[in-house]
Amino acid sequence: MACAESRTKTIEVGDYDLDATLTSGQAFRWRKKDRSWIGIVQGRWVRLTPAESAIVADAATDIGDWSWLTDYLQTGLDLGRVIQSFPQDPAMNAAVTACRGLRLLRQDPWECLASFILSSTKQILQIQQIVSLICQRFGAPITMGDGQEPAWAFPAPERLAGLSETELRACKMGFRAPFLLCAARAVAEGKLDLKNLNRLSIESARAELVKLHGVGEKVSNCVLLFAFGRQEAFPVDVWIAKALRQLYFPRRKLSLKQLQAFATKHFAPNAGYAQQYLFHYVRMKGIATRR
Repeated sequence: MACAESRTKTIEVGDYDLDATLTSGQAFRWRKKDRSWIGIVQGRWVRLTPAESAIVADAATDIGDWSWLTDYLQTGLDLGRVIQSFPQDPAMNAAVTACRGLRLLRQDPWECLASFILSSTKQILQIQQIVSLICQRFGAPITMGDGQEPAWAFPAPERLAGLSETELRACKMGFRAPFLLCAARAVAEGKLDLKNLNRLSIESARAELVKLHGVGEKVSNCVLLFAFGRQEAFPVDVWIAKALRQLYFPRRKLSLKQLQAFATKHFAPNAGYAQQYLFHYVRMKGIATRR
């Protein structure tokens, strides 16, 4: 039976903190207006407004099947079960208390990969500005809600692959331009098959990603976690490393490799989810300030 079309959908979901989810450094195309969040998901304009045990979504066109949005928001996840799987230690308990309702999004793999390539040594606001520029200059215009500012889809890898490094640098991405260009060409030419990554083991998928110039273990883990939901992926950069040292090893000097090994084991089986709670918590507390 075909779904009835509508521009508004009330998505019933409990224990969902929309503000925390959309500001936790995992996605970069959302802006807040009054109580609502406006963003672009899979080339569609959408406005999200929190309600009691629900999220009200408004689209620019009639929609029959809203699964593209519920999958992105991961509203069907049993968050309670995930949180119950976290280790019961003071730091993790404090993070859960401070961030309850935070969810991991399920993002488009290409947009996620490109965004985190651009995130290197940048603060979240700066990443948002760079992503906004490349969408405005190279993305396809999309249908907007009434009275809304123009917006553009995230540019396809084929579009970016045909650009010059100079054109990309004009979007204020600096030394990251050749890295983004390399990734776009690898995907456009079929050298990197993003759709196939989720069929591989976590080690093999990571190995494919780090073949790209400018993609290390941290960026590869972000892509595997935020685009594919691979909970074995626990992104560790200098900022989360600083947080782990302060919260778990205040009197020891562990290397990044040692911290990665500890985190993957200690926070299993939902290490990736635990990482996001810790990351958002330490940002709120001022322990870390960059993605």
